[in-house]
Amino acid sequence: MSKFLKGSVSAVILSGLLLGNAALAAEVKSIAILTPEEGTDYGWNQQGIDAAKAAAKAAGVEIVTAQGLGYGDVRPTLRELAADGASLLIAHASGYNTAAPEIAKETKVPVAIVDTPTGLEAGLVADYTLSGHEGAYLAGRLAAKMSRSKSVGIVVSGEPPSWNSQSAAFAQGVKAENPDVKVTYAVIGPAAYSDAAGGKRVTESVIASGADIIFGQGNGSSFGMLQAVETTKAGDGGKVYFIDVIGDKTPIDKGFLLSSVVWNIEPVYAAMIADLKADTFGTKSYSIGLKDDSVKLLKTAAIPDKVWAEIQTLREDIVSGKTKVDPVYDAAAVRALMTSVAQ
Repeated sequence: MSKFLKGSVSAVILSGLLLGNAALAAEVKSIAILTPEEGTDYGWNQQGIDAAKAAAKAAGVEIVTAQGLGYGDVRPTLRELAADGASLLIAHASGYNTAAPEIAKETKVPVAIVDTPTGLEAGLVADYTLSGHEGAYLAGRLAAKMSRSKSVGIVVSGEPPSWNSQSAAFAQGVKAENPDVKVTYAVIGPAAYSDAAGGKRVTESVIASGADIIFGQGNGSSFGMLQAVETTKAGDGGKVYFIDVIGDKTPIDKGFLLSSVVWNIEPVYAAMIADLKADTFGTKSYSIGLKDDSVKLLKTAAIPDKVWAEIQTLREDIVSGKTKVDPVYDAAAVRALMTSVAQ
């Protein structure tokens, strides 16, 4: 066994022995997930790891987690996991979407990548560029309903497709609720996913521009965003609220978390395992949405019951098709939807 089963990387044995390098249809016995940050961020990394564990348990296969790998070259880790017998390598970071397909071709072990919808290769490479845009639209409606200053902000740690689609939908939701509400958009950096200090600094500047609700997308940098909200007053001297994405930061909330666009990735990983067994891996894309609650808006005590009831009605309109929310992945198109873009 490799170091991934001994140190900071853990393995949960659920059944059987590991496969060899070639993952054969109907013989999936192990999957591995690689994450850039630790699975304790109440967000992208934690939701990915928790979902992979749940999907593996349900399928009766082994799960290996390799976490805290950073955003550099993960080829050695991918090779080692492949050599250990992984049937599937889940490269859970957009920064891994070049290295993972290379290693898949080299080792013949299937990989799953993100932010590369055109990268499908039958039997070898699947993409799960997920979008919580339906939930983000509801978050925008919520923000517009609850903003006292009629000014809200979006702070992002980069502009990958998943972030872009949610930013666009949030802005669309705000404008659908009240076109007079200002939406300020700010990017911490091109790939500032773990930059908590940058998240705090940029969020403070957006609050200074008048925003009293912040929609933040950032992995580790979201902790800096939350800190800024906790320590910076709104223009009227009142509280600034934070709307998070992917996970649920309720356990660490000090009364500033308004909501979160929560993702459940377990059905996606379960479908990947099923596709491996059916020899259909790499032939389709995967999605999440409101209909099956793989995307949902978090209810907190900060949201009045009347407002929440209105949001639930809006949710049903999306699920029924009465309201259509299309994803917008292009960064330039996203910026065009904003009232102002912070420099």
